[in-house]
Amino acid sequence: MIAQGGPRPAPGTLNQLFFDAMAANDRPDAMNYRVAAGQWRSISHRDTERRVRHLSLGLLDLGLRPGDRAALISENRPEWAIVDFACLTARLADVPIYPSLPAEQVVHPINDSGAVAIFVSSETHAAKVASIRTQCPALRHVISFTAERIDGADLTLAEVEARGAAIDTPERAAQWKVDALAVLPDDLATLIYTSGTTGLPKGVMLTHDNIYSNVQASMTVLPLHLGKEVALSFLPLCHIFERMGDYLYWAMGAAIYYVESFDIVPICLQEARPTFAMSVPRLYEKMYARAFENALASGALTKRVFFWARAVADRWADAKLSGHEPMGPLAWQYALAQKLVFSKIKTRTGGRMRFFVSGGAPLSPEINKFFYAAGLTILEGYGLTETSPVIGVNSPTAFRIGTIGKPIAGVEVQIAADGEVLTRGPHVMKGYWNRPDATAEAIDAEGWFHTGDIGVLEDGYLRITDRKKDIIVTAGGKNIAPQPIENGFKTNKYVSQAVMIGDKRKFPVVLVVPEFAALERWAALHNIYWSERAQLLQMPTIQQKMTKEIAEECAKMKLASFETPKKVALLENDFTVERGELTPTLKVKRRVIDKTYAALIDGLYLSSTEE
Repeated sequence: MIAQGGPRPAPGTLNQLFFDAMAANDRPDAMNYRVAAGQWRSISHRDTERRVRHLSLGLLDLGLRPGDRAALISENRPEWAIVDFACLTARLADVPIYPSLPAEQVVHPINDSGAVAIFVSSETHAAKVASIRTQCPALRHVISFTAERIDGADLTLAEVEARGAAIDTPERAAQWKVDALAVLPDDLATLIYTSGTTGLPKGVMLTHDNIYSNVQASMTVLPLHLGKEVALSFLPLCHIFERMGDYLYWAMGAAIYYVESFDIVPICLQEARPTFAMSVPRLYEKMYARAFENALASGALTKRVFFWARAVADRWADAKLSGHEPMGPLAWQYALAQKLVFSKIKTRTGGRMRFFVSGGAPLSPEINKFFYAAGLTILEGYGLTETSPVIGVNSPTAFRIGTIGKPIAGVEVQIAADGEVLTRGPHVMKGYWNRPDATAEAIDAEGWFHTGDIGVLEDGYLRITDRKKDIIVTAGGKNIAPQPIENGFKTNKYVSQAVMIGDKRKFPVVLVVPEFAALERWAALHNIYWSERAQLLQMPTIQQKMTKEIAEECAKMKLASFETPKKVALLENDFTVERGELTPTLKVKRRVIDKTYAALIDGLYLSSTEE
């Protein structure tokens, strides 16, 4: 069985998208960046076009040539987009590198891609590149976003733009546009190095049409209003999810508010008041936990109203999702619940949010349903770097919680005999840079890309159940898909992060990072005293409390005995990218965690009497 979206979009290029966007829009607030609390500055479409042209001409004047690669290390900011479009219109391929990576992990993408130039946003990243520059023989230019030239950088962005401005004439500008539009749909646009959970990252070759087709298809599914949207951009632009979204924002003429740090997203939601945004599940998990924590920390009446409203909204959501329009008492009760409770949650997103898009990892159906019931729709989608990225996404008219929607236009999906999701279409990468062996392994002779995910098709909707390589096979031969179970644990107000372990073991266990704000409040209410979190986690009462919470979630999910973790270990610190426990897109590196906490995990099995 093959599920297929609508007709594939006509081939195109990102340069075509850029010039079309510049011609169709003249917003003074095309790009926005935060300079202080509550203060944002704007860059217009006209200034963006001028700066892109000057930078593109400046790069060519520096000696870069079409086909060269230029790397980029930066947080989300307008300069990221300006550099990206400048490289594309100069017919270069850019190589985005995660700003969170340590210096030693920056060497591989620079050398493997043969990057001749690199852009850095700050002194920190300039120093990072300086420390490994002798290991990168092809690298000729380091260009910083800083106002003044800094140690480790050869030029500033302003200096390269000035170089282009000095040679810019009406004739030169016209020829630059002609040359930029001469790029072909199948030409390389970017090399994105997959974060990967094992081995050296591979350079994913995405063409102009790979991404262009994804933008065009997504525009037909998502309920966007041309020239009227306000978008908050806070996921790393070096990841294809946010980057494709950025091109989508440009194509729709949206005002884009760039946020450099995930930590200030809650504040920026209220300051920018966006109409839509894209995020990984972590944001929604935190919003969900905060809503419950605020209710539980309030007085008895407020708490009672919150849970009454939640129950009403849950019934309302059940009716809507089954295709019925709530009427009578349920309708007016829901209206009251919106006024008393859910309007406050909406206010925390700025008050204008029409919908969110979720991707990058599975979203808990319980969390998705909670926000849907609250009047904040989260459209869950799915894809990979190798698929530019979107394979499928829910829409307001084709919405099914627990699935990632139907394939978008031009995209085919089928399920292999072993349950693996395969996909084919204009969104599938050209291949892995310098890795024909890996390319042949990933894309078969019929053009199907093997995603490595396990899934099922239900009435054309795709449901992802887990990563193929994450499946836990116990010593007894039982297969366990850990991600849905971990997502269930994370709906508990006392759980921040959870990772199941158990491959080739006699039973599964779970490592839990508590939601310390909730746990510490509970401990204080029960007259438990501690001086450090490590001390708190060692207390039998706390361990019993967390074990009880996990057991209750297992009961809610109706897990089979072999799926149920038999032991719970509590960890003091969140898993992080810096310690190598998460990929830059916040996916768990299960093998790293298994190795890092080997002594703790082994202790769980040694202390157990389970068979």
